[in-house]
Amino acid sequence: MAKGIGEFLMETVGEAVAEAILTLLACALLLGLGLIAYLSWSFSPRLTVAGAGLLSLFLAHGAWSVFRDPARGRGRRGLAAVTATGFALAAAVEVFLLFYGTGCGCL
Repeated sequence: MAKGIGEFLMETVGEAVAEAILTLLACALLLGLGLIAYLSWSFSPRLTVAGAGLLSLFLAHGAWSVFRDPARGRGRRGLAAVTATGFALAAAVEVFLLFYGTGCGCL
């Protein structure tokens, strides 16, 4: 019985520590993204808006290439593969921030 209690406590403490680490990473990521936005805006607002527009086009092309039906017998190549990977990475970061960034307390 003591062994079962010890395993339960180790699992509970491990989950709490993992949750705290993931929340800390999400807060650091939010802080880093905010700092990048602030510094780029203070350097050049026009370049910031242009960069945001280019990033939006990149992600839109990635979403389009992920959700469209590829031609028969052909996989994604070149630009479509790069933008699809970028879109998938951005979506994964968004889901991570949705789950762990909301408990950050810095919002």
